Amino acid sequence: MEILDGRKISNQIKDEIAAQVAKMKERGEKVPHLAAVLVGNDGASLTYVGSKVKACERVGFESTLVRMPNTTSELELLNKIKELNNDDDIDGFIVQLPLPKQIDTQKVLMAVDPEKDVDGFHPMNFGKMALDMSTFIPATPFGILELLERYEVETKGKNTVVIGRSHIVGRPMSILMGRKGFPGNSTVTLTHSHTRDLKDITRNADIVITALGQPEFLKADMVKDGVVVIDVGITRVPDETAKKGYRIAGDVDFDEVSKKASYITPVPGGVGPMTIAMLLKNTLLARERHRAVKAGK
Repeated sequence: MEILDGRKISNQIKDEIAAQVAKMKERGEKVPHLAAVLVGNDGASLTYVGSKVKACERVGFESTLVRMPNTTSELELLNKIKELNNDDDIDGFIVQLPLPKQIDTQKVLMAVDPEKDVDGFHPMNFGKMALDMSTFIPATPFGILELLERYEVETKGKNTVVIGRSHIVGRPMSILMGRKGFPGNSTVTLTHSHTRDLKDITRNADIVITALGQPEFLKADMVKDGVVVIDVGITRVPDETAKKGYRIAGDVDFDEVSKKASYITPVPGGVGPMTIAMLLKNTLLARERHRAVKAGK
């Protein structure tokens, strides 16, 4: 069994990006600029956005954090997004989810300029991804692909089962794992809450990607020997023995499933760190695209 170490690979990617940014500075070019919009004071969102700002500092990006109160109206947020869309200094930006109840999330995501949508959530970018066109791939699926590629995990002809059909992870992963090329060329089954006999399906899987948010859902009796397991789940589970009063658990019963797996991602330290690294990679791609457009290419 080999651990797919997201911390190690994400640090490699950040070092690679930092080297590219250093060369941009040497040439006197504008460095990438990532903005993040945070509405409200959700604890997890504050942590995630803070990590993204620190990651920008590490690789030499410029970063802007836009804080808005929990009482922000939908119109106020849409006006802020319009402002960011029109700001030539900003290469890419994200709107941290979840948003307060008074705001229509889909309307907000639709308002983001697809050329600055480094989260890859806009329907235009999602559609391009589905058609195998060059675009921004959502950061978490992009990170999973990068892990599989850098550890040279074979995917061609494999039976891949994706558990969960969210627009952020499950659905894009089902498309990406079936695309031509590597990682890809696998036969994909997308499962969800209405799937019958899930255990029978996962037992036949060569690769299982689970993004449910249900702690330790995937048990050892649900997988076969030699399976590759990608655990996207992150849940805070109350734990009185832990210093913070909780522990972070994935969707996989790691202790037992890891005994049967050929490759497996830990939680924490697996997919999570990769998400931020790929957000940076998408921002670098956005900067290069904007530069090419200005150069008239």
